[in-house]
Amino acid sequence: MEDEKHKWLYILQEREAMACDQRSKILIMGATGYLGKHMVQASLSLGHSTFALTRPLKPDTNPSKLQLHKHFQHLGVTIFQCELDDHEKLVSVLRQVDVVISTLAVPQLLDQLKVITALKEAGTIKRFVPSEFGNEADRVRALPPFEDVLEKKRKIRRAIEAAGLPYTYVSANSLASYFIDYFLHPKQPSDDVFVYGTGQAKAVFNHEEDVAIYTVKAATDPRAVNRVVICRPPDNIVSQLGLISSWEEKTGRLLNKIHVSEEQIINFSQTLLHPENVRAAILHNIFIKGDQMSFELSGEDLEASQLYSEYNYSSVDRVLDTCLVNPAEVKLTTF
Repeated sequence: MEDEKHKWLYILQEREAMACDQRSKILIMGATGYLGKHMVQASLSLGHSTFALTRPLKPDTNPSKLQLHKHFQHLGVTIFQCELDDHEKLVSVLRQVDVVISTLAVPQLLDQLKVITALKEAGTIKRFVPSEFGNEADRVRALPPFEDVLEKKRKIRRAIEAAGLPYTYVSANSLASYFIDYFLHPKQPSDDVFVYGTGQAKAVFNHEEDVAIYTVKAATDPRAVNRVVICRPPDNIVSQLGLISSWEEKTGRLLNKIHVSEEQIINFSQTLLHPENVRAAILHNIFIKGDQMSFELSGEDLEASQLYSEYNYSSVDRVLDTCLVNPAEVKLTTF
């Protein structure tokens, strides 16, 4: 509770500081998606004028999306409904904001090429953050199904650079609530847990709310222009076995560890249908190959928890405590 108090005190202080400065006008693309909701919250919390770009509402729009639209409006978010194919309208929207943060889902990654064209024509954007929020695409390689995703991210990066747009790339590594739910199933406790490979490869688990705060701060930080920000807080680096051990200690239950070999995962990546083959390749890259920790950070790298050391991020241990107290909130819905 004390940690949460400090976090919100920090955010309130940030709001006061922002009030003294010129606020940025931040547009979140994919605002009703899994991570997009947190970006909207982070932008509001840090005092920015916040805008959301969503697909036009239709009669068959998911009720949860409709609820989010109403919630955003209640919070004072300006919502633009626009298809990415509507170039003229997209340019008009972009001319009303300073910063664009994209959280478009993997199937839409290459649609960001349309956004880049519109951004260049608008000519007013101070920063573009493309949708990445995973492994550092330029410094890792993966099995073909996941490598295809990474290659799309690299293609977007090169297109941004060729267009001469000011950018910040955010390497968020593993989203903590998502992967803790995937590994440990706190909402539906089980005595069985899968371990991929030896379980000893280190990964980085960052809470979704922290990723959003780091992203919004970096998107408005002159130090991060045309740079990569890597989220690698020291308290969030842990192996599968370390994560499982912590959960066993907190719950008082000994889990039955079912090992899945590297050979099995490689086979799954080659034989399963999409998107399960991609998931298998991601598991191999992060939790067997250990690519999130496969390279050392140099003095030229911007590491989020060092860059914003005043921000009290949620450690993996604290996220596990939250799962223990209220497992229903592990897979985040709305804020």
